[in-house]
Amino acid sequence: MAPKATTLIRWLATLAFCATGVLSAAAADFPSKPITLIVPWAAGGSTDTCMRVLAENAKKHLGQPVVVENKPGGGGTVGPATMVATAKPDGYTLSQIPMGVFRLPHTIKTTWDPLTDFTWIIQLTGYTYGIVVKSDAPWKTLRELLDYAKANPGKVTYATPGVGVMQHVTMEKLAKKEGINWIHVPQKGGIEVISATMGGHVMVGAETSGWAPQVESGDLRLLAIWTETRSQKWPDVPTLKELGYDIVASSPFGIAGPKGMDPQVVAILHDAFKKAMDEPSFQKVLNDFYMVPAYKNAKDYADSANAMFLEEKENAEILGLKKQ
Repeated sequence: MAPKATTLIRWLATLAFCATGVLSAAAADFPSKPITLIVPWAAGGSTDTCMRVLAENAKKHLGQPVVVENKPGGGGTVGPATMVATAKPDGYTLSQIPMGVFRLPHTIKTTWDPLTDFTWIIQLTGYTYGIVVKSDAPWKTLRELLDYAKANPGKVTYATPGVGVMQHVTMEKLAKKEGINWIHVPQKGGIEVISATMGGHVMVGAETSGWAPQVESGDLRLLAIWTETRSQKWPDVPTLKELGYDIVASSPFGIAGPKGMDPQVVAILHDAFKKAMDEPSFQKVLNDFYMVPAYKNAKDYADSANAMFLEEKENAEILGLKKQ
């Protein structure tokens, strides 16, 4: 955006705020430098790709670069925890917020609280999850896989992006329902899950739709997806729900900053990211990764965060990870 145009927009924004109240000093000059957007996953996965497109789009609406910084680890919680611990609440350091942020405090003592230590800005989208095996695996259906796992306790291995992530939760829900014992092999991210499954290091992969290219090429077989209804892309693949499991999972995620952010700065960021969401390039990447649209504004996202925190208490119990 040209400097004169940026100045004009800020001047108009100032007039608009003056009509209803006083524009804060922080908001009047925001943003005046690049914004860091932490992505708590390894580079190259579906979430990273999605967030990079969003960041590039948002740059046009903010007049400053939005720089993606990968901080993987802890099932997606290291990045947000780092932000909470080190960033000022000035809007220049933000993070993508995965579901693990709501789950981890139920399993271990954390230095942050999702109910008090974040400023919620915008909820973006959710995932299409699925269970995949190599194309030459003996199981043509999820039922066949589960029957094999039940008959061979401790022999089936499955990979997810980490301990406590939604993929781990859902696979253990299935195990509990079926009375089976299989071995979880956590990875650092989605790319590693696909690689481990493709390479035969594990028998099963549970991951978001980053497996789509390998399913399309015939290298992986998709046994089930976790959405409410079947995907138009894979109409022959059943959902967990229709297979008799009361499980629908999409793990909606969004963007937050540290606690104490100026509400007017939040509004500026929300509006820029919402415009970035609506651009064709972002809609295309959602379509490419079969992500489920799940937009919420800042207030609704905050309300949803409170609800998700309570829901994740039950998931922690299912994993046997609930802290004493």
